[in-house]
This record gives sequence, structure tokens and C-alpha cells, in this order.
Amino acid sequence: MRRCVCPGSYDPVTNGHVDVITRASGLFDEVVVAILHNPVKQGTFTIEERLDLVRQSVGHLPNIRIGAWADRLVADVCRDVGAVAMVKGLRGGTDFAYELPMAHMNHHLTGVETLFLASDPTLQHVSSSLIKEVVRYGGDVAGLVPDVVLAALRARL
Repeated sequence: MRRCVCPGSYDPVTNGHVDVITRASGLFDEVVVAILHNPVKQGTFTIEERLDLVRQSVGHLPNIRIGAWADRLVADVCRDVGAVAMVKGLRGGTDFAYELPMAHMNHHLTGVETLFLASDPTLQHVSSSLIKEVVRYGGDVAGLVPDVVLAALRARL
């Protein structure tokens, strides 16, 4: 079985994340959506809430497994779940410049490959941080996040 990991904080999950996870599910037998948590950082949503929002957003895909890991290197998560690769979306050159050194380090540590998927052009401007900022100031992000996430953001922010 060929398995990959789609890592992220998913705080919150966006339609860009959903797009990458959905596309990865067509390429691999199993996709492990790894919600990584840094306890030093305070997120908008708890890990349990993120797990639920991700489940509601991509749980309909038959080959998805969703889990959370704290204080772990993503390379170790890949090794622990038996993933041959991790899949990450790239919105543009800035993402590539940030992600490439990490891809090399993860390969150095465990031999795991990193596959980059170009983001859907209609979602290139979408990031979790920007989504939260727009909602916080009353902006409309409908169509950029799953409906369940939109409702949760409006309730929280």
C-alpha cells in the first residue's frame, strides 16, 4: 500500500487544503492528514476542533485517515505511519522557497520524499492566517473554506 502524509496545522482547514488532500487521495492508496500541533503556539481552534473540521471537510473520501501529533517532526510521523511521501500544496514561489529546505531535511532524516502540488489558481491567495484575519474584521470568505469551517469561524471570531 502506497501511503502519503499531508501535514499541516489546519487552523482552520481551507478549500486549498481540501483540494490538495483530494488530489493526493487520487494518487495514493491512503492519505494520512496529519494535524501537527506545537503546544507553544495558541491556535484559534483546539486540536479536537481541528480534527472534527477536517473530518467534516474530507472524511467523505474513502482513503483518508486523520490524526494529530504533538511535539513531533513530520518526518517521524511519516516513518511511524509508513508513508513513502508527504504531499504539500504550493501557492507560489514564496511557498517553494520556504518548503524546499524542509523537503531536503525530511529526506535527509528519513528518506521520505516530498511531492509538491501546484495549488488551484482560484485558491492561490488563501491561507489559514489570512482567512482568520478577514473573518475577524467582518469580511466574507464564503467559497474559500468549507461551509462547516465558515460557520465555526463566524462563531469563534
